[in-house]
Amino acid sequence: MEFLWNAGLEPPSFPPLNGDRDVDILVIGGGMAGVLCAYLLEQAGADYILVEAERIGQGITKGTTAVLSAQHGTLYQDMIEKSGRETARLYLRANCEAVEDFRRLAAQIPCDFEDAPSVLYDKRNRARMKREAAAIQSLGFPAEFLTTTPLPHRVAGAVLFPGMAQFHPLKFLYGVAAGLRIFENTFVEKLDGTTATTARGVIRAKRVIVTTHFPFVNRHGMYFMKLYQKRSYVIALENAPKLDCTLDDYAASGIYLRSYGNLLLIGGGDHRTGTKSQGFAVPRDYARRYFPEAREVYAWANQDCISLDGIPYIGPYSLHFPKVYVATGFNEWGMSSSMVAAKRLTGLVLGRPSPYAPVFAPDRSMLHKQLFLNLGETLINFIRPTPRRCPHMGCALHWNKAEHTWDCPCHGSRFDKDGTLIDNPAMKDIHT
Repeated sequence: MEFLWNAGLEPPSFPPLNGDRDVDILVIGGGMAGVLCAYLLEQAGADYILVEAERIGQGITKGTTAVLSAQHGTLYQDMIEKSGRETARLYLRANCEAVEDFRRLAAQIPCDFEDAPSVLYDKRNRARMKREAAAIQSLGFPAEFLTTTPLPHRVAGAVLFPGMAQFHPLKFLYGVAAGLRIFENTFVEKLDGTTATTARGVIRAKRVIVTTHFPFVNRHGMYFMKLYQKRSYVIALENAPKLDCTLDDYAASGIYLRSYGNLLLIGGGDHRTGTKSQGFAVPRDYARRYFPEAREVYAWANQDCISLDGIPYIGPYSLHFPKVYVATGFNEWGMSSSMVAAKRLTGLVLGRPSPYAPVFAPDRSMLHKQLFLNLGETLINFIRPTPRRCPHMGCALHWNKAEHTWDCPCHGSRFDKDGTLIDNPAMKDIHT
């Protein structure tokens, strides 16, 4: 796979940790959320370090489509019904503020930032889009219901969010990271309270922020029950139309699109990691049907952590794991959620209250249908007889023909054909 955002970029280099370290705040994980945490801590004059197992931005961040939007599917009508209007209003406000925070920082960092309204569409159900538009309008946001879009096919209805944006995530990340106290190639093998063990030294911190995509400490927080991972496939085309907005299909495995420069990005084929899928065939079939003159120049897949209720977990790791904080379950909206998480977590460790705390609280109710689907998938693959087992919790691994990897359908760990770890929550390789 070739990732668009890596093309032509010279990443910054940070040294590995060398020896033991005492620090007030330790950030574990160098994706967008972790680096933003480090940036905000630097701005506040805090005593912190960030450690990354490999290179910053080279995990999930490099595979994002980098849409900055507070429009997250039909989440708002669902939130109003299940959690109340005030919760939905706070969630919307937090994400709108996140987009504005990116806009403010992007004015100082060359990152191809562009204003781009976001559009959610449904090819079949007009009423669903009308309900979502009405729900958002009831929260005081000027969403618009549409019946036409820039798509090359008809839709039943759509909802437009004005004031949203898109950017180049790694140009932004590398710009933000300049001058921060970052240690790369420093893998945290164990977290015992607020003491982190690495092969290069022990870090004794007063508080710890975990932004490792999927939390790696199993004995607290029950994140292995509250999360699963989903893969999605993206292609970038030359000689295709340029869009002035971002577009996302309501359907679970539908098509999403955005433009970048002279390229059109088409994504789709979403499925639970470790389960059968059509993979790249979904966006490629769409491209052949509607843009037959276009030429594919990049193709990659990415992985998202999905929470039980569609809302991220941002806050204390668990009641019995004091002074450790977590950000995970960003669903398919990792960029805006990263900023929300960074502001919330740095506020926590610096003692600053937030009106958004109850919305994202990791200890909120787990009683959702997805919990039982997660448990069922885990049980099936735990008892499935196969010699290839995930070192995370012992689930059976499935061979991914499209990407030539061993994937875990329980929690989303992935390994290359030789057993080398690619994606967490597993912490070590497998023997193949």
